[in-house]
Order: sequence, then C-alpha cells, then structure tokens
Amino acid sequence: MQPSTRAPAPAKALLRFAPLGLIVIVLLTGLLLGWHRYLTLDYLAAIRLTLKGFALDHGWLAALAYVLAYGLAVAVAFPATWLLTLAGGFLYGIWLGGLLAAAGATIGATVLFWAAQTAFGEGLRSRVNAMAGKVARGFEANAFSYLLALRLAPIFPFSAINVLPALFKVPLTTYVAATLLGILPGAMVYASIGQGLETILAEAATRDRPVGVGDLVTPGITLGLLGLALLAAVAPIASVIRKHWAARNT
Repeated sequence: MQPSTRAPAPAKALLRFAPLGLIVIVLLTGLLLGWHRYLTLDYLAAIRLTLKGFALDHGWLAALAYVLAYGLAVAVAFPATWLLTLAGGFLYGIWLGGLLAAAGATIGATVLFWAAQTAFGEGLRSRVNAMAGKVARGFEANAFSYLLALRLAPIFPFSAINVLPALFKVPLTTYVAATLLGILPGAMVYASIGQGLETILAEAATRDRPVGVGDLVTPGITLGLLGLALLAAVAPIASVIRKHWAARNT
C-alpha cells in the first residue's frame, strides 16, 4: 500500500497564506530598513542626474528595471508609490513614462490580488451572510465595470482596491484588464506632473531646505492635478448616467 502524499489539512491551510505572508515580510523588512526614505522628492532630486544617466545608458533594461521595481513596491503595498509614477514621467516623459508606470502598477496589483485571493477568497466567500452574498454576486456579475470605476476614481486607496476583488470571484483576466485600463489615465496625469519636475528638482538640489508641496505648484502641474480631480468625478458621473439611462428604458 502506497503512503499518502497528500498534505495534512492544517498544512494545506497554512500554505494558502504563504504568498501573503511573504508580501508582509518584505513590507516589514523594507519599513524596518528604512527603504521608504528613498521614496521622497528630496532623494529624487539628489539622484536625478544618476537616474537620467542610467536610463539613457541602459535603454530597455533600465525601463524593465523600473517596471519591476514599481511592481514590487505595489505588490507589497509600499507607501508613496505615486512618487515612482512621477519618476517615470521625469525619466521617460508622459506617454512612455505613463505606460511603464501603468504596467508596473498592474503587475504589482495582480500579484497582491492573487496572494489575497489565495489566502482569503474562497474561505470568506463561503461564509458571507445573505446580504453580503447579494453584494458579492452583484460585484461578480459586473466585475469589470465596477473595478474599472474604482480604478478611475483616485479617491479610493490603491492598495485596498487591489485586495477587495480578491474577496469575490473575479476572474484574473477581468481583474488585469480593468486594472490596466483604470490605472492608465491617472498614470498619464502623474507622468505629466513628473515631466515638469526637472526644473523643480534641479533648484531643490542647490538649496538646503527640502522640497515642499509649494514647490510643486506650477501651471503645468496644476493642470495635472486638475486632471486628477476630473478623473475622480468620472465614476459618480458615469453611475448617474447609467441609472438615468436604465430608468428611461424601463
């Protein structure tokens, strides 16, 4: 009689949490080692010439490194990842910088979604009550449109939106497509802000005082922030239009 190769139930249950546990370990390690100190405008100002030179000298390898670094930061829910989008615009301009940032953010968000879904998805989904189950079925039935609306409105925490769909039966392809399309407009806006940072960072590098929010208030950057505000209004406006259209056709 062959011995059973199946893992005991408790071991299998713990194994579900391994990807999420690894993400938490990387996040805590980064915070303890002070990696967040590198995600500041002051640090970007200090190494701006080095980054520019690296991007020019290494071409697509530098772009790939940027995407992977962005993806890792998003996957572990590291704070201030918005600065990486600014850096993308600073290094590569609006279009390429925005696309690279969106790609990195989508990769990282997908990793976090998969880890959370592996750990919690089926377990929580099977325990919801009637009302929560109705909400879950509604989200699952319209997963793409709901997720796209959440992504387009930058008023919601990015990491929370990465994890929330993992609690429902959202297909991976739907999650990736809605995430990429929803992130792209905001990434372009942030990249446009980043493209205008050259003068600000150059001036900051020659001063003793740190870069402040007031330093970022320029006409070009103000337009970028206005673009973000308009993006925040897209989801509620679309919801009102959809409800009005449905009412007219009933």
